[in-house]
Amino acid sequence: MAEGLKIEIVSPERLVLSEVAQAVTVPGTEGYFTVMHDHAPFMTTLKPGFITVARDGGVAQVYFVKGGFADVSPSGLTILAEQSVPFTEFDHADLQAQIKAAEEELNRAGTPEDKSYAQEVVSALLNLAMEAQHIDGAHVH
Repeated sequence: MAEGLKIEIVSPERLVLSEVAQAVTVPGTEGYFTVMHDHAPFMTTLKPGFITVARDGGVAQVYFVKGGFADVSPSGLTILAEQSVPFTEFDHADLQAQIKAAEEELNRAGTPEDKSYAQEVVSALLNLAMEAQHIDGAHVH
């Protein structure tokens, strides 16, 4: 194997992943970014989304992450997640319940500020649901 990137995904409950990958795509709060071996060091916050870990031979695995931090250093990429699970354990029903609750909150919002915030939450959850549906459709597990 050519040189790879050491990736660790850590959630409060467990070590979700610890291995060497060719490339990792991560949902940063400013947009998705990809990290490969020998990437320049940086740290950023994460938004809820899906991490794609590309291994040798083009095989990829996907992990859900609900916020947290990404730290790229000379030793690799460390994801400190609020919550993270392999995509195969991602709870689609819970996401639909969160969307419904957020839409109800939007309908109850009284001030323009509350409406704006509630709309951002609904939009983010709907985007997450679309991403999950796309991953399901692509059978990238």
